[in-house]
Amino acid sequence: MIPYTVNIKLAARTLTGTLSLQNKTAVDWGWQGLIAQGCHSSILIIDPKTAQTIQVLEKHKANVVKVKWSRENYYHNISSPYCLRLASGDASGKIIVWDVVSGTAHCEIQEHSKPIQDLEWLWNQDASRDLLLAVHPPNYIVLWNGDTGTKLWKKSYAENILSFSFDPFDPSNMALLTSEGIVFITDFTHSKPPGSAGKKVYIASPHASPAHTKPAPTAALAPTGAKKALNKVKNFIVIIYVIKIHYGHYEHLISTISCCLCCQVIPCAQRDALYCLHENGCITLRVCRSTAAPEEAADPEQAAQELVYDLRSQCDAIRVTKTVRPYRMVICPVNENNAALMVSDGRVMLWELKSHPSKPATNPSSGLSPLYSPVSFCGAPLGPNQKKIQDLSLNSMIGQTLTAGEAPPPNTSPQEVQLKFLLTGLLSGLPLPPFAIRMCPPLTTKNINHYQPLLASGIHIKSVCVCLSCRGIEWVSLTSFLSFATSSPNNMGLVRNELQYVDLPTGRCFAFRGERGNDEPPIEMIKVSHLKQYLVVVFRDKPLELWDIRTGTLLREMAKNFPTVTALEWSPSHNLKSLKKKQMAAREAMARQTVSDAEQSSVESSVISLLQDAESKSETSQAISAREHFVFTDTDGQVYHITVEGNTVKDGARIPPDGSMGSIACIAWKGDTLVLGDVDGNLNFWDLKARLSRGTPTHRGWVKKIRFAPGKGNQKLLVMYTDGAEVWDTKEVQMVSSIRFGRNVNYKILDIDWCTSDKVVLASDDGCIRVLEMAMKSASYRMDEQDLTVTETSRFWKDIILIQAYCTVTYDHSHLDVDLADIDMKSVLQDPELSLLQRCLLVSRLFGDESDLHFWTIASHYLQSFAQARQLSLSTADGQTQSEGTHPPPQSPLDICHDTLCESSSFQKFQLDRVRLQEVKRSSYEHTKKCADQLLLLGQTDRAVQLLLETCADNPSYYCDSLKACLVTTITSSGPSQSTIKLVATNMIANGKLAEGVQLLCLIDKAADACRYLQTYGEWNRAAWLAKVLLSPAEGSDVLKRWAEHLCSPQVNQKSKAILVLLSLGCFYKVGEMLHSMRYFDRAALFIEACLKSGVMEYARLLRSLGLREGAALWASRAGSAGEQLMEELFQGEGGAPEVILNEDDVKQGREDTE
Repeated sequence: MIPYTVNIKLAARTLTGTLSLQNKTAVDWGWQGLIAQGCHSSILIIDPKTAQTIQVLEKHKANVVKVKWSRENYYHNISSPYCLRLASGDASGKIIVWDVVSGTAHCEIQEHSKPIQDLEWLWNQDASRDLLLAVHPPNYIVLWNGDTGTKLWKKSYAENILSFSFDPFDPSNMALLTSEGIVFITDFTHSKPPGSAGKKVYIASPHASPAHTKPAPTAALAPTGAKKALNKVKNFIVIIYVIKIHYGHYEHLISTISCCLCCQVIPCAQRDALYCLHENGCITLRVCRSTAAPEEAADPEQAAQELVYDLRSQCDAIRVTKTVRPYRMVICPVNENNAALMVSDGRVMLWELKSHPSKPATNPSSGLSPLYSPVSFCGAPLGPNQKKIQDLSLNSMIGQTLTAGEAPPPNTSPQEVQLKFLLTGLLSGLPLPPFAIRMCPPLTTKNINHYQPLLASGIHIKSVCVCLSCRGIEWVSLTSFLSFATSSPNNMGLVRNELQYVDLPTGRCFAFRGERGNDEPPIEMIKVSHLKQYLVVVFRDKPLELWDIRTGTLLREMAKNFPTVTALEWSPSHNLKSLKKKQMAAREAMARQTVSDAEQSSVESSVISLLQDAESKSETSQAISAREHFVFTDTDGQVYHITVEGNTVKDGARIPPDGSMGSIACIAWKGDTLVLGDVDGNLNFWDLKARLSRGTPTHRGWVKKIRFAPGKGNQKLLVMYTDGAEVWDTKEVQMVSSIRFGRNVNYKILDIDWCTSDKVVLASDDGCIRVLEMAMKSASYRMDEQDLTVTETSRFWKDIILIQAYCTVTYDHSHLDVDLADIDMKSVLQDPELSLLQRCLLVSRLFGDESDLHFWTIASHYLQSFAQARQLSLSTADGQTQSEGTHPPPQSPLDICHDTLCESSSFQKFQLDRVRLQEVKRSSYEHTKKCADQLLLLGQTDRAVQLLLETCADNPSYYCDSLKACLVTTITSSGPSQSTIKLVATNMIANGKLAEGVQLLCLIDKAADACRYLQTYGEWNRAAWLAKVLLSPAEGSDVLKRWAEHLCSPQVNQKSKAILVLLSLGCFYKVGEMLHSMRYFDRAALFIEACLKSGVMEYARLLRSLGLREGAALWASRAGSAGEQLMEELFQGEGGAPEVILNEDDVKQGREDTE
């Protein structure tokens, strides 16, 4: 016999259906690449790559209202691995922090009994990754330790808080959305609650002035409650109204975007773009049009353009009905080119944004500027033969500089592209309950080759003509089943019955009873015999029918005086084996008669048996009609026994009712055990072999269904009650496990069945089907025990891919997840032209490593920028001239979403453009004053004076603004005036007028002193901003270095951000030392390797110019073939390059000398 290896291990899971209205905002797409979604009281973990649910978390007793993934913005190693940690809040006020891999709750938090309004993990410091901020109704924000469940602090406000949003550029800034407006907090910190009550701005009317007076109750439009701080532009926020999107500075309206019935907006970080969800389920992408002013424009008000977001792509809408409408949209935070739409009926639609080359626009009057693909890949210029992934992320699809309206760089030929949405996955939910379920026949040795664990689910169908509800399902084979449904009763109590036969391989479906079924009593149950030969159809007020399933013929319709059936079950015993033995004996006798006595001795008996087996397999099932039995009970509890064989139906013995039992509701029969359940909650266990019976009261009420578990010798029994279910061991006659509505679950059970021999499947009134262990505790399971990529292996594969950058060993990528199994991804990873910096960036994006992605983005940009500048300076110093075609492509500026880490030139230009835009939208004196202050700090004194002179004479600040305009105009660079102004500025700063004193210092070109004062008073971000826009590179570097030292202090503990600041300054040695001191060993090794590849030749030549010949030789030897020329120059005339014997201390000393 051929041995078979069977792996039919099914994990516990939940098949979900429609969503509750409270689940509307309970969805989040994490950096780990997974989507978490609330469905009633359960939480689904969805893998968007496969569009499958890979985990279900169940412990909430109320509907889940918020879910939030923890951030991956930390360094990952063996001691700090990748984790799948999720926080969820429900309508009863409970917060649970989950370990998604194990499916267990890490801690539970309860503060109040009202629904959680909002959740967010803090990410802005390196000391702890366990801080969770929550909004508890009506007006509390509480900071929790998500690891221990400890409350750290609590703060209350005057108004009800609906949600909040952190400034992605400065976590100390926070916006609270209240029922009447927005409260801005500028002193948020994890160490203590905010000290101030915040600054309130009313937003009830989109056209009202942001004055600090409450608007009239007749405001035109009310906000929908959705707001989001922009990830691309600092200090800008999006407010969504019913009709329009308002895009503005924290306190002033900047732009209005007309958007048809928009209900959600998500701003992007990689490009200045907005994803919009509309009420018809359509997702649109809007990309910002250039706001740069033409150089020839004289008047800034006329030159500045409107802030316009052009529609670039949109997906198909869905059919919206009363019960089907879009709920929420989430965007992949890693790539920002994947979107998921949650629909109220439980569907999850996965859309991917694709770019494809297009021809130049033939209609220039459309007003849309073309979009171009970037000329770089993973932060580095694309080689001539280098492979790339076009749709890796949003910033690899749309070029940054070209989005801003600038001309393409010289010596480049960017490709014009168009964007389209492509539906890449669809996860469907179950229909509305109620529904019936039935598992297919169990696995046996006979069906092991083609067995599939299928579950049939019957639903409730409504149409214009008829309303049918599926009442039950019975399988007649592994691939076909019978289901019956009944319509609503008419005035006479009669219904329309439908009994359908469904064949899954062919899709064939037909009415099994033919024309029968109209205007008759409803079908109560159908029962298929053990051998799938016969079918019994039981009616409510009509005698049962007996059918032959194989021929589809009615064997008998019982007489009118037939007893009313309350419960029925077929016996597992039959005479099929004895019939087969008789048939086989007859066939063997016939086979022996056809062979002579002389030939019989030469023919082996095994050959005859093989012939007999072949004949029996093809003919036995059709030729034999085995005798089968069933029992049923009437309303008095009397048990009847009926025998069916072919067309013959015989009555058998009758057993009188048991006095301890009520009306029998259901029967189950397996082996020698018969179990009866009644309407009073009693179970009666019959041992047919020993002729014994034992009654057990359960005190659970009506026994609705009982089913035996599959498997030989498995005597477990699943019992369904009105309020739950139980598992019993019929051998010991004791309960094994129990589940009860209102006690340990918050859903009612509609139907039950066995999934496998040790797992049950339950259909519940919340629209879900749960596959549970026999203990019926939870549908969660350990993901690391399944065939899934889990967090423990992610670190291993990440290191393997990075190692391939500088070793010759190759590894098979076929064991990785879907992303790495992609053909394009494999070819790119194996491309020899893929540089180390590109590989690090690609891998960090591939694994959703937020910390690595930020680090390598900044490191890649500035390593290439400083290497390019060094190469140009060396070539200029040597007097070398390059032809126009040999110039390296200019380095694109760093994306403005990195804020003060960008180059000073691009940062200054962006700040000027933004001030011009705010000038155009000035609507109040406060707004004009802020614009004038910004212009003074940016050095635009002429324009600032014009704004100061616009102050009305009846304004209380008219005199001060006029004097200020005169002061700005008449400032001279003479010594006495400078000393006086500096003295006044110092006194103003000492007396609490920090902003005014800084302005005076900037007017006399003392911006460096102004930055020092700002840092002294704790305004580190403002000092960095001022250094970027006013100071020279040398002075600005000093300010930013002091900022980096402040970030490294124990009170702040933001060393990761300090490293990024040092990278932007080119302090690569300091970065390497900090990475080593922080024990980021692999990142430090890769960074040093990248530094060597980017600038090792320049460093070796520098050592040579200083006379450190041996040190230059060591570094040149490390450069491989690129350093051969320098090695020849160093040892020219000495018979070749000698062996370098310098140790690392010598090299370190040489480096210190050069510094």
